[in-house]
Amino acid sequence: MKKASVLLGVLAVAVAQSFAADMKPLKLDFPPSQLEGTPVPVKLAGLTPVEESNPVPMVPADVKNIALKKAVTASDDFPLEGELEYITDGNKAANQGCYVDITGGLQWVQIDLGKESEIFAVAVWHFHSQKRAYNDVVIQVSNDKEFKNGVTTIYNNDHDNSAKLGKGTDKPWIETNEGKLIPLKAPVKAQYVRLYSDGNSTNEVNSYIEVEVFGR
Repeated sequence: MKKASVLLGVLAVAVAQSFAADMKPLKLDFPPSQLEGTPVPVKLAGLTPVEESNPVPMVPADVKNIALKKAVTASDDFPLEGELEYITDGNKAANQGCYVDITGGLQWVQIDLGKESEIFAVAVWHFHSQKRAYNDVVIQVSNDKEFKNGVTTIYNNDHDNSAKLGKGTDKPWIETNEGKLIPLKAPVKAQYVRLYSDGNSTNEVNSYIEVEVFGR
């Protein structure tokens, strides 16, 4: 009996070590800071944006950015500046020619991962040459291209439900070159990722530089 208990203990340790060996910390690669101009206060109505370091969650070793070079659509097909393809081109710099500006009001951009995938985290870079915070940021995933069925919300800072997508409790963040990493509490299977916003603390434009989706 004692030998059996020892053997079970050894097996448990071996399984735990094997599981740990198959995991890795998820750390973002980010561009140099490109802050320009005179800093302005970052304020949103009724909310206090935060500036904090990204978490470093553990994910399976085969998880990678599955959004790279994937197709992007938007609620406005004609950006004010830039191309929608910039959002998944892998370039996170804030130079002109690297970001997309979409007209004001509540708008969304959507990434088609090409197939149902297991999603562990999403990272987003809005325009970061100036410290800003974005209104009504809601990030959802689904297998439904129209986002009418089977929708999972993974982030929501819409504190008053002005976007009509549900009242959120997440805190808005101040944009920096390090982006915002949003790990899921549990992985979700979906093909599409949709990101909403409604202007920012500086102007009414919805700007995106890059979105990464970490999955397999």
